[in-house]
Amino acid sequence: MPLVRADRLTRISAALLQAAGASEEEADAVATGCVNANLAGHDSHGVIAIPTYIDRIKAGHIVPGAKWTIVQESPTTTVIDGRWGFGFHVNAKAMALTIEKAKTANVAACTVFRQSHVGRLAAYPLMAMREGMIGIATADSGRSPKHVAPFGGKEARLGTNPISIAVPSDLEAPFYLDMATSAVAAGKIQLAVARGEEIPTGWIIDAEGRHTTDPTQYRKGGALLPLGGTEGYKGSGLAAMVEVLCGLLTGLGFGVEPTGRHNDGCFMAVFNVAAFRPLKEFKREVAEFAQYLKSTPPSEGSKGVYYPGEIEGLREQQRLRDGIEVEDATWDKLRTLAREYRLDTVLGLA
Repeated sequence: MPLVRADRLTRISAALLQAAGASEEEADAVATGCVNANLAGHDSHGVIAIPTYIDRIKAGHIVPGAKWTIVQESPTTTVIDGRWGFGFHVNAKAMALTIEKAKTANVAACTVFRQSHVGRLAAYPLMAMREGMIGIATADSGRSPKHVAPFGGKEARLGTNPISIAVPSDLEAPFYLDMATSAVAAGKIQLAVARGEEIPTGWIIDAEGRHTTDPTQYRKGGALLPLGGTEGYKGSGLAAMVEVLCGLLTGLGFGVEPTGRHNDGCFMAVFNVAAFRPLKEFKREVAEFAQYLKSTPPSEGSKGVYYPGEIEGLREQQRLRDGIEVEDATWDKLRTLAREYRLDTVLGLA
């Protein structure tokens, strides 16, 4: 697999998206969001998704230059119609607006609907964290095809429905959670297929409802399993609640709409820490809490305890230094797109 520096990978991705019709601002938002996911080690949400986004532009499922609109709002709430724009771009604007409202009202929330894939969900709560606030985001895929079987079932009826929370602290690496409510993100199955790897038991079932380690069975009528293994009702219940916040509260609804158009719905909230206690004290205590967790003696076979977000922070430092491994199948797709748009020489992909 080629090892590519983050800045080069961002430049390649942005150039291809612009060639496909995205504005410079939109292309930069998507490319930066994807590469940041790679840097954090979330390769399932990294540049592997760029060819898919371009396919969706060609199909008319993503509308470059779409002007998102505010449907209704109050001093603390906003309902935003993304009008099929790039989720990376629309959702960032929505979170920025919610942060500004929280600066005045201390607590603010928004819903966003009719937008394309929003990428790594942590990107949005981290925006609030950098402003000294606690950010929360949940997302689902509206009525586009589902990926996760409810606990006890064999047919997909839920999305991967991620949850992310970010908290300000004095730590070097941010303290945050970013998790799917399924056993894994759907992109990790795609990644395993691209790399020709088997997957662990407990990630998916095949079309007959049987556990399998063959990732190709997922696209042959299989389904992801909910988080929790034998206690999967917990992940299934969390996914159902995310569906309510992001599908029903936004008005997207549930089930599958026949066109299969990807339609991320999001619910996001921001809490101004200073409205509850002094920010400086809070940030110090979060760091102390993280160190308290890390001081736990390691269990057998463990390398020790990491606080939420620490591994991603360490991986980002390593990948900024050494580069990002891009699986051959994804690199070949990027090179093919570069040739299609006659950018292969300019981007060094000839």
